[in-house]
Amino acid sequence: MKIVILDAYTSNPGDLSWSSVEALGNTEIYDRTSPELAAERIGNAEAVFTNKVLITREVLEKCPSIRYIGVLSTGCNVIDRAAAAERGITITNIPAYSTDSVAQMTMALLLEICHHAGHHSDAVREGRWSDCRDFCFWDYPLVELSGKTFGIIGYGNIGQRVAELAQSFRMDVLVFTHRRESVAETEHCRYATLDELLKRSDIISLHCPLTDENKELICKDTISRMKDGAVILNASRGGLVCDADAAAALNSGKLAAFAADVASAEPIPKTDPLLTAKNCIITPHIAWASKEARARLIDIAAGNLKAFQEGCPRNVLE
Repeated sequence: MKIVILDAYTSNPGDLSWSSVEALGNTEIYDRTSPELAAERIGNAEAVFTNKVLITREVLEKCPSIRYIGVLSTGCNVIDRAAAAERGITITNIPAYSTDSVAQMTMALLLEICHHAGHHSDAVREGRWSDCRDFCFWDYPLVELSGKTFGIIGYGNIGQRVAELAQSFRMDVLVFTHRRESVAETEHCRYATLDELLKRSDIISLHCPLTDENKELICKDTISRMKDGAVILNASRGGLVCDADAAAALNSGKLAAFAADVASAEPIPKTDPLLTAKNCIITPHIAWASKEARARLIDIAAGNLKAFQEGCPRNVLE
């Protein structure tokens, strides 16, 4: 079997091995592939792995040998699934490989808001502690999480793990999900309507997929229903937030802080209003990218292809 990996670098910039995939066939590995080169590089390959390179109907028409597409992520919006289905192509994804890493990053963003550790470390290096008349100093409000209400929108694997971490900080958790039955309610974690969650939460964390129905869920209207001084975290999808409305709320003081590992367009445009908003932290979509999670991703990807070769495909997208 001929195998092509179109954009290997993001998943593996050189600190891991593709040997488990290479063992399954003649493998060509490209760090990056532009859209115009996708069909040429796939050629007569039967199996294709992609992370963000689009596999369009046009590409599939030019590459009739494709029998299998492995998406090197959980999301699958880079594939024309209707065109693939017409050709009987099996598509698989990588579920739940980064749950712990994304949950950990969510809390890292929150803790940075609470303590501004990076800022205060820089201040020490600049000599501000050495020059201080007192034994300590801080120039941002420092926040204790215990007793706060933590709202989670979306309650899949990551949302559930974040709920566990939030409770370990002695926060009360409110969950809004369309699958209410998935919430095992306890004294400190329970289901809430969206309106209740918006009104009661000190911190709101987004962990739902982006759909047509929830695009720009966080906007002027929903922000207006939040507590003054609420904090928003987004380690899910940038399109869940209206950037202009969030920036305006930060600059007015309605929101105390906003922290995201994702953006509406990626890489984020230099003109995005969040880049100049007050009390805003943005990291470059790295929550999923711990070495451990990426190693897990490659192992699952190889296992998916092996299962397909053996006639019992797994993690198939219908």
